[in-house]
Amino acid sequence: MVSFTFMLDVAVIEEPAAAVATLDQKRARLLAEMAEPVSAATLAARVGLPRQKVNYHLRTLEKHGLVRVADERKWGGLTERRLVATARSYVVSPAALGPLASDPDRAADRLSASYLIALAARVVRELSHFLRRATETGKRLATLSVDTEIRFSSPEARARFSSELVGAINELARRYHDESASGGRSHRLVVVAYPAPADSPAREAP
Repeated sequence: MVSFTFMLDVAVIEEPAAAVATLDQKRARLLAEMAEPVSAATLAARVGLPRQKVNYHLRTLEKHGLVRVADERKWGGLTERRLVATARSYVVSPAALGPLASDPDRAADRLSASYLIALAARVVRELSHFLRRATETGKRLATLSVDTEIRFSSPEARARFSSELVGAINELARRYHDESASGGRSHRLVVVAYPAPADSPAREAP
């Protein structure tokens, strides 16, 4: 019997073939049903597909490391495998697009939405590399994230906030940046702001 208990919160997909596998609607549905170990027969009954087709899709997902064997059970002369997704959710890295991937260094307008998207893409691409290394070594990756929502009374108020925020960040960077530190390590700091979707749940500012 093989036992599998560890599951990532988020897995970043970098291989193009693996990305294609998850974009298939049937395979995406199967992955969504595999937060807990499950057999092909049970999956087939849940999603309404023939077991043979489910087995085909599961072999493809397993080939790309998106699912793995959780355990095996003997039933008479047969062995039943139960599989589980390797993560609770997945994100496709821009690296899967190769030279087509968005790159902030190629953006002409640094005040544009396109540049913001390119920055977000770089965060995913770079963090996926460090996350993989941290998982392989069993170490925790040191990160910082702040997510809040601010309702500005006017464009002028938004402009004042932006100016004060840039000033505060510049002051903190000046105070803590140490180019000469022999044991130091550089960190990226990315701050973005964009209009919240109308259906976005409001978050209180800290």
